Amino acid sequence: MELSIVIVSFNAQADLERCLASLVEHPPRASHEIVVVDNASTDGSAAAAERVQGVRVIRNATNAGFSAANNIGLRASTGRLILLLNSDTIVPPGAINGMIERLERSPEVAVLGPRLIDGTGRAELSFGEMLTPWSEWRRQRLMRRLAANDKETVAHVDAVTRIEQRPDWVTGACLLVRRADAEAVGGLDERYFMYTEDVDFCAAMRARGRAILFWPGVEIVHLRGRSGATASVATRAAYERSHLAFYHKHHPVWAPVLAWLRRWSGSTAAL
Repeated sequence: MELSIVIVSFNAQADLERCLASLVEHPPRASHEIVVVDNASTDGSAAAAERVQGVRVIRNATNAGFSAANNIGLRASTGRLILLLNSDTIVPPGAINGMIERLERSPEVAVLGPRLIDGTGRAELSFGEMLTPWSEWRRQRLMRRLAANDKETVAHVDAVTRIEQRPDWVTGACLLVRRADAEAVGGLDERYFMYTEDVDFCAAMRARGRAILFWPGVEIVHLRGRSGATASVATRAAYERSHLAFYHKHHPVWAPVLAWLRRWSGSTAAL
């Protein structure tokens, strides 16, 4: 088996059906399998996926979180390459073929991320430098301007996402990785229930001397945050816990400061 496509699902049936349809209607040339790991959805997501021919569904009894569910899919699959794919993505014809071909041309690259666009065609800033207080401050400023539809910022993001780059990380919304590399770092770190697991995963690759590649040769549609939208308070708390766990692991000096700021701001997340 050349490729395993692993999709984690949680209460996003319509998005999942749309994602699977895009894969089934225009399958990649490589021999492949599609594994959906459902995190105890209550909206019929698992049953909907089971109705799609050729899709294997793993039903978790509880919501195991994004990292743990991806690891379940990783262990249950056999492909030499693994595509971690969000349920809220749409994959155009030929996109996966292009990603595989580009990855194979660079044996030093462990992880490849494509250009992501939203439903209107606007580019997403889907890669970046290692998270630090300073890099986050700069990125948050940029993201606020992007959310405000600042024309210069939109044009900037469109331009930089058209250039092949070797960033510190690419988003886990659509991430192609060699199985040998994924297994060498032990999969995704399950202390991250949701968010920052992709930054940590790529950091583990780089620590082994392996490269991360952002490649804009194909575009994947990313509708963003549909699962999180069903439980925004819980999602925010999960983000804050994962964010703090990341700082405990990578920047332990800053972790107490971050925890204090969360308490001072009245955060509801457990710190």
